[in-house]
Amino acid sequence: MSIVAESPDYLQVFSDGSVKRFAPGIVAASSEPCNGYKSKDVIIDSSKPITGRVFIPSDPTSLSTLPVVVYFHGGGFCIGSTTWIGYHHFLGDLSVASQSIVLSIDYRLAPENRLPTAYEDCYESLVWLGHQASCDPWLHKADLSRVFLSGDSAGGNIAHNVAVKTMHNSIGHVKIRGLLLLHPYFGSEKRTEKEMTAEEAADQNVASNDMFWRLSIPQGSNRDYFGCNFEKTELSAAEWRHEFPAVVVYVAELDFLKERGVMYAEFLQRKGVKDVTLVEAEKESHVFHVFKPECEATRLLQKNMNEFIWSY
Repeated sequence: MSIVAESPDYLQVFSDGSVKRFAPGIVAASSEPCNGYKSKDVIIDSSKPITGRVFIPSDPTSLSTLPVVVYFHGGGFCIGSTTWIGYHHFLGDLSVASQSIVLSIDYRLAPENRLPTAYEDCYESLVWLGHQASCDPWLHKADLSRVFLSGDSAGGNIAHNVAVKTMHNSIGHVKIRGLLLLHPYFGSEKRTEKEMTAEEAADQNVASNDMFWRLSIPQGSNRDYFGCNFEKTELSAAEWRHEFPAVVVYVAELDFLKERGVMYAEFLQRKGVKDVTLVEAEKESHVFHVFKPECEATRLLQKNMNEFIWSY
C-alpha cells in the first residue's frame, strides 16, 4: 500500500483510498470560564456526522442579544478541525473581542467526502442554528437577524459558497448580514502570474494547492469547478447588487494565496456588490492567526473583525 498524496505532518492518502490525518494539538471544550469565554461541543447531524463548537463570552455585555459568527475552518477541505488548539484559542478570543456567539463547524472532509459536501454540511449548520437558538441556553442571546459567515482558507471559500446557497434556499429566520473571509482559498485552470512564476520555480505551494484541489473537487472536474473558481458563481445581476451581503476580505502580505483574495474582492466590486472591503496584514503569512493566535497581528485582525460585525 503506497502513499498517493501527502501533506507532511497533516495528511496521507493511500492507494487503497484510506486516509490518515495528524492533528497539531487539540483542545477540549470547557463550560468553565477560561480567558473570558466558555465553550461546548454540539451535534448538528449525528448521521453524517456534522459537529460544532460554540464559544460565548463568559461575562457578556448587558445587551439583550449578541451577533452570531458561524466559522468554517481551513485545511484545503481535507484537514483541520475546530478542536485544533489554534482555532480554539482564536475563536474563543474572537467571541470576547467582538462580544459575539461563535459557532465553529466541523464539516465532513475530502477526499472521503468531496465537494459539494462541505457546502451542504455548512449550510445545514445554519438551518440547525435557526432551530436550536430558541431551546439551547447557550444560544438564547443569539440575534438570528445578525449572523455573519466567516472562515479561513478553504473556510473562506465555504463562507462564499454557503452565502450563495442561502440566496436560493430558505434558512428560516437566519439573516446573513456579512461575510468575513480570511485568506480565502480559490483557484482556476488559468494560472495567475504569481502562480506561473512559482510553478516554473517548482515552488511547493503550487503542487500543494493542486493536490488539495485534486482531492476535494468531484472526480472528473477541474479547477474551473464552481467551488474552486468564484467566477463560475451563478447569480443574477440583481442578486449581486441587491442581495449579496457585505464582505470584508483579509489577505496577508506574504501569503501565496494573497493574489486570489485580491482578485475575489475585485470580482465582487465588478459585480456591483454594495460593500466590499480589502484588508491586508503586513509581513504575515497564510492563516497566521491559527499558528499565532496571541500575536499582535491576530489581535488587530480580531479588532477589525469586531468593527466590521458591529457595523451591521
